[in-house]
Amino acid sequence: MNNVQWTPLIGLAVGIVLGVVGAFGGFGAFLLVLGLGAVGFVAGRVAATGEVNVLGLSLRRK
Repeated sequence: MNNVQWTPLIGLAVGIVLGVVGAFGGFGAFLLVLGLGAVGFVAGRVAATGEVNVLGLSLRRK
């Protein structure tokens, strides 16, 4: 169980939530949830690392 990669599972959960909000709440609610999710992500990164490193979010890793 220690080898579980959480990033795809979290992405799946976020996608499901955004899909449900988009289906039942409309486009405005979709954008609101998407924006608040981004704010929560940044706040979580700041709480975990103490800084926001935008370059660390890149898909290309060396």
